[in-house]
Amino acid sequence: MTRNLLRALAAVVVLAAAGLIGWRVLAPTEVLEPADEPFPVAAARAPGIAGKLLMAPLVVDDRIRVYAGKRYVKADGPVDAKTMATALWSYRRWPERVSGVVAVGATVVTRWTDGLLVALDGDTGRELWRAGGPAAPGFAGRTGAEAVWAPPGLHVAGTSVLVVAGRRLLALSAADGSRRWTADLPVGCTDPFVTAGGRFVCGEGAWDVISGTPVRGWPPGPSTPLGCDVARSGCAGLRDASGRGWLAGSRRPERVAALDAPDATAAGGLILATASGAVTASGAATWRWAGEARVLGVRADKVVLLTAAFEVVTLDARTGAQLGRFPAYVDDERVEPWKPHLWQVAGGVVAVERLFPDATDDTTEHGHYYTMDPVLLAAI
Repeated sequence: MTRNLLRALAAVVVLAAAGLIGWRVLAPTEVLEPADEPFPVAAARAPGIAGKLLMAPLVVDDRIRVYAGKRYVKADGPVDAKTMATALWSYRRWPERVSGVVAVGATVVTRWTDGLLVALDGDTGRELWRAGGPAAPGFAGRTGAEAVWAPPGLHVAGTSVLVVAGRRLLALSAADGSRRWTADLPVGCTDPFVTAGGRFVCGEGAWDVISGTPVRGWPPGPSTPLGCDVARSGCAGLRDASGRGWLAGSRRPERVAALDAPDATAAGGLILATASGAVTASGAATWRWAGEARVLGVRADKVVLLTAAFEVVTLDARTGAQLGRFPAYVDDERVEPWKPHLWQVAGGVVAVERLFPDATDDTTEHGHYYTMDPVLLAAI
């Protein structure tokens, strides 16, 4: 009998230990590891390939690189480091997943699948505020590019963070997370974006980002955004439902026929077209650059192009003069065709997520990403 009692006690101990281990592993938890040293400063670089990364970086305040994993966000630097470095700070949650990340200045706002928004100081990683919200879509892909460059239902406008959940639009202060206003969205309000002039646009309508009130007399939608920054925000122009182009850098859109062309976009005060084997600029400056290319963006008076021959080209936005031109491959990397999926043009760098030409929307397919480190980083 004593032996049976000892066996029973041993079984109870084993079950208790297993339960404790399971609770510690599966219980909801958060881990914040703040930075204990200042961010390194990027060195001045001539235009050229800086390196390649396993994950897509959100360049914050032109100084900080922030990455999103399935259940964590982390930061490293400097922005032109050729590989991912040891995290200077990180923030993890379990079992929730990252939905998206945006930044206003040096404030990094993370959104999680349970709807929680947590703002972190970009320099230290320390929590600034948190606010509840509706459930959000889950993490997608391997590089985190969607989460940091095209977060679903997450946008920025001035000092506000805009959150879309179903037919509800929330505007939160990036400084403290307080709710500034809410608005009801109509049926069919899909693929939203925010203009540089301070309008939230989706479906057939537009809303003022300061007050949340509907904007009257807006071009008929649904609209196609042009020249957007990350998070489909700061869009410089749009084409309305009939294909007519408009500049969107002010409170009222300005009709510009040059944006009617399907190959035209707007950025940095320029209308840029890529037809007939050349890139042409009108608007704030007029020039022509010979060559077939895609416009990646305009930043710091530089137009950044990706040519059909897989070269990164930088042009002076005022004159069109070529400032730099180099192959879009890292040294000793295999040279094969690839296609850009998502990207960010920041103050001194451009980062591009590269896929194989025949890649579909299925990020789990074999041969989806170009190399194991598919994110190209170049100094501009």
